[in-house]
Amino acid sequence: MSETRTVADFLDGFPRAELMTAETPVEHLARLSEALDIDLWIKRDDLSGLGLGGNKTRQLEFYFGEALANKADTVLITGAVQSNFVRSTAAAAALFGMKAILQLEERAPGMGDAYYRSGNVLLAQLLGAEHMSYPVGEDEAGADNALHERAAGLRTEGRTPYVIHLGLGHPPLGALGYMACAEELTRQMNDFDVAVVPSGSGATHAGFLSGLRLAGHSADVFGICVRRNRDSQFLRMQTVLEKLADLLGLKETVPDRDIITWDGALAPGYGRLGESTRTALVMMAQKEGIFLDPVYTAKTFAGLLGLLKEGRIRPGQKVVMIHTGGVPALFGYQEELGVA
Repeated sequence: MSETRTVADFLDGFPRAELMTAETPVEHLARLSEALDIDLWIKRDDLSGLGLGGNKTRQLEFYFGEALANKADTVLITGAVQSNFVRSTAAAAALFGMKAILQLEERAPGMGDAYYRSGNVLLAQLLGAEHMSYPVGEDEAGADNALHERAAGLRTEGRTPYVIHLGLGHPPLGALGYMACAEELTRQMNDFDVAVVPSGSGATHAGFLSGLRLAGHSADVFGICVRRNRDSQFLRMQTVLEKLADLLGLKETVPDRDIITWDGALAPGYGRLGESTRTALVMMAQKEGIFLDPVYTAKTFAGLLGLLKEGRIRPGQKVVMIHTGGVPALFGYQEELGVA
């Protein structure tokens, strides 16, 4: 991607609500660096502030920017029961005096009682959000349509709703937030060889990868699959990157050779705690005093460890992991973690 415009130049063209009050820190993980024989750093987007932080704060700056520009008074979003996105949306809605309607999808059926009552579910209730249920976990189009039906009803009541879409048929506004993150990271630390990010909806992965390339950085970016196998996620990333390029008015997108997806820590599936994920979660806590979440960041760190074993991350390389937050979800996994 050859561009003379900066990341900031691109982002200036979009309405943006101020939710990030400061840059998030980049910290050196000294004990893990020694144990793993790499130079390991972590970008602490779990400390992004709003409603216990996480990567969605950056994404929501652009969704709420558009919502406020449209004079919306209600925001609707869909996600898993322990979704960080819906919790952060509820927090942003509270900040701007808007009503939040959160649709919770059954993506991980059969979980323990705490999963449905604690963690992000509890926090969203405290934030005053309204919950609605969607019984299917792998039907993005259907979930979005259910939100549109609810939004249509709200309009008849005289309200002005704004829907945050997660399906592929809409512009990936949230990815803009991770273009900003990539640019921020290159100002803080520009000499890293590898970045490791979770790859689910694709917005964080696509935005971060595009932002790095627009900033002229050539580091490998490994997207660790948290919901789909690597081939399915690769195809999804192609689509998100193409839509992001269209949104930005770019003539070309990130080349396929730069899209790296890895699914070795995905089993037993989305929102499920496999052994490698549990090991990674405990290792980060006991080596560095940093908590990861079972759905995204523990799988991401498990992916980093797997890539090391495969030799795709090499000894001595400078590696940065993006901590996208999600720690509140830990409390929904008490039984699965063996601490109930």
